[in-house]
Amino acid sequence: MFEPKRLHPIVIVLNIGKRIKDLIFTFIALFFIWSKGELLLAAAVTIVVISIIVMSILSWLRYTYRLEQNELRIEYGVFVRKKRYIPLERIQSLDITEGVLHRLFGMVKVQIETAGGSGTEEAEAVLSAISKEEADFIQEYVARAKNSSFQETAGEQEASNLYSIYKITPKQLILLSLTSGGVGVVISAVFATLSQLDDFLSFGRLFRGVEQFIVSNLIFIAVIVFFGFVLAWMIALIGTMLKYANFHVMKTEHDLVISQGLLERRQITIPLKRIQAITINENIVRQWLGYGAVFVESAGGSAKNQEGSKVLLLPLVKIENIESILKPYLTEYQWNTSFTRVPKRAMNRYMFRSWFILVPISVISLVFFKFWGLLSFIVLGLFAFWGLLKFKDAGWSVDQQQLTLRYRNIVRTTVLIKKNKVQTMEIKESYFQRRKGLGSLEAFVKVGFGGSGGRVIDMDRMM
Repeated sequence: MFEPKRLHPIVIVLNIGKRIKDLIFTFIALFFIWSKGELLLAAAVTIVVISIIVMSILSWLRYTYRLEQNELRIEYGVFVRKKRYIPLERIQSLDITEGVLHRLFGMVKVQIETAGGSGTEEAEAVLSAISKEEADFIQEYVARAKNSSFQETAGEQEASNLYSIYKITPKQLILLSLTSGGVGVVISAVFATLSQLDDFLSFGRLFRGVEQFIVSNLIFIAVIVFFGFVLAWMIALIGTMLKYANFHVMKTEHDLVISQGLLERRQITIPLKRIQAITINENIVRQWLGYGAVFVESAGGSAKNQEGSKVLLLPLVKIENIESILKPYLTEYQWNTSFTRVPKRAMNRYMFRSWFILVPISVISLVFFKFWGLLSFIVLGLFAFWGLLKFKDAGWSVDQQQLTLRYRNIVRTTVLIKKNKVQTMEIKESYFQRRKGLGSLEAFVKVGFGGSGGRVIDMDRMM
């Protein structure tokens, strides 16, 4: 490990696939735009693909890494040689991922996050494909470098201090999949793909010939759409189960270690001292069932690796059990606090914010569409109910140097922030809020390359 080493050659395939994926829409655009000279187009595409293959091979050959003098030293670059030296004591976490292709070759991907980061969108360093043995050695070597009193038996001591905090059960995994919002992600991805293709294909011309068929077969189309949503839901269900299967949280002396995944296995390390806040999310279905999800807001991560700064700690847990699970290990946090709700005089403002756009739309719909316009009032009623929920859920608490904020957007969110972790706090008052003695409180902590926190609107200004 002290001599320069290359990554596994599978990196060449991964890089080729990534670069071709980035150019796929360009190739599609050229195919539809380039109406003449098919041979010339084929030659251009062939040259690009060959260039990608050659550059991927050269990038792999020129990329080396080694551990030397308490530093991880990486050298890379095809035409311009670059060197990056990372002091091991600055390394905050080593996140390990095993994709399907990695597992076929017994490799893992190691993503290295440091204190402060490099100021780029990427992580400080990524070893795209190394053996599990090398990844374990790097983890142990980093632990030694960060602990000057490390002894030969430290590995055994660390193992003896490894506590299991949470392990997902099959019942919880099924309930998690059934109550997740993954179906929305799948449907959004479909529409995003169609919107990209719409730049290259004229859907108006493509489907003009079937417009009459659609008009005369509305029931058939409705059935197709229904089954499409069912298929999207099933895809999301299976995807969630594969992603969170074998979800296990363990605690060492200084870190939380999270492992998850069936096809793609991941291991995320969260240094306890880097935790900035804890967030509890409850969508409306889970809230009715008494369940929620717990996230850890960490000072690690990068702009592209948002999961490095906001990590799912407990994917599904009974709200009443959160304290018993986490209190022994995160002792400084207060889990059961008494919330001060926003005053009743703020309810009209919550309702108004839910109505002010929809009321004119509902009136216009009633005028122009008569009976069918009445359906818009159903939507108005749903938004009024949502505004009432936002009012009832809004609250705050200060307990033993901890600020706790609760609010609702789509899901109900509870944010726990220790006083010494607060980066900024703002109190805002509009003219209309001052007339009712109200104000809004925002508190933010530093996470990754941005901020995170919470906001309670229209709380009592005297508080």
